[in-house]
Amino acid sequence: GSKAPVQKLVDQISAVFVPVVIVLALLTFAGWLLWGPPLAVNADVSPFTRALINMVAVLVIACPCAMGLATPTAVMVGTGRGAEMGILLKSSEALERAWRISMVVLDKTGTITRGQPAVTDVILAPSFAGDEDELLRLAASVEKGSEHPLGEAIVAEAGQRELKLADPSGFQAEVGQGVRAEVEGRRVRVGSLRMAENSGLALGEMAERARQLQNEAKTAVVVMVDETAAGVIGIADVTKEGSSEAIEQLHRMGLKVAMITGDNRQTAEAIGRQVGVDRVLAEVLPGDKAAEIAKLQAAGQVVAMVGDGINDAPALAQADVGLAIGTGTDVAMATAPVVLMSGDLRGVPRAVQLSRKTLRVIRENLFWAFFYNVLLIPAAAFGLLVPALAAAAMAFSSVFVVSNSLRLRKMKL
Repeated sequence: GSKAPVQKLVDQISAVFVPVVIVLALLTFAGWLLWGPPLAVNADVSPFTRALINMVAVLVIACPCAMGLATPTAVMVGTGRGAEMGILLKSSEALERAWRISMVVLDKTGTITRGQPAVTDVILAPSFAGDEDELLRLAASVEKGSEHPLGEAIVAEAGQRELKLADPSGFQAEVGQGVRAEVEGRRVRVGSLRMAENSGLALGEMAERARQLQNEAKTAVVVMVDETAAGVIGIADVTKEGSSEAIEQLHRMGLKVAMITGDNRQTAEAIGRQVGVDRVLAEVLPGDKAAEIAKLQAAGQVVAMVGDGINDAPALAQADVGLAIGTGTDVAMATAPVVLMSGDLRGVPRAVQLSRKTLRVIRENLFWAFFYNVLLIPAAAFGLLVPALAAAAMAFSSVFVVSNSLRLRKMKL
């Protein structure tokens, strides 16, 4: 039921075109009636009838059926073809906007990566009086109350080691930094390097170990016990199959690709190098993603945002075109005008190709509709078309537009 911007333009043109044609038809009638060449003595029609026939021919040939069909038929077939391929377009406006995008911004966790990180390293600080299991137990006890993927990875690792977790008290989450709670009388904080630095703690050699993990495309989670660095946990989230291929396809289409994440810059850039993005937006707090998209738009980019999480919803709404991963949250899918029903990132270049091919068909339809009118209206006005031929030509133009749109059913993406 929605109208693409190009359809609104056609409606505006039709609003001028129709009265102009009526005026031309009346001028045709007057011209043939007053200044038409004399008829033969034995002619079957009168000057009035001849003028009326030519006026009707102008009205019939100028009927803007083809213009009215040009956009909705292509949009209907294009969106149907997209649905068959797992690309759900909620509005025709999104379909048209997608061909104009110049930059695609991809969320990292759950979009480029699987979103199921796992613990890879447990590094103890020399001052910590305990072993790896104890450090994991304390960290997992705090993370029991967290829904962050990194926290879930720590809890999952503790479960695999069959560690008995304690019940935390005073749980607090610091957005974009980490969590804290009291576990068995000890103050435990689990979070990013930024959280540790903001707390004014000297990490010593732990800071260097954390950076080594980050250089290996792992996320370094610092564990602090009683305001002292106790260790670092390395967590890795592997990239999805097809992520690199999807980004390569976007590059071949002439688009720039950026990755946005709350991870520290070293880890983010390591993953960015793996998949081949042009730009990395790292250490972005969940509430700041929309602002980063707005900055890119202010710089002249037409931005498509691809995400799957609750915290991606504002950015999906801010972007010129929002694409939600179908395996993500309901909030993201409700916000984005385009939903990729699978978690495969290769659906993004397919969605852009769908938009480009659909818009190309719309342009072809509109060109034919306007070309046909421009060419044949003068012919009808000068008496070169009788109404029957004008009606056949008008019908043919509509059939052509519909048939051209139906070609989208067989397009390969």
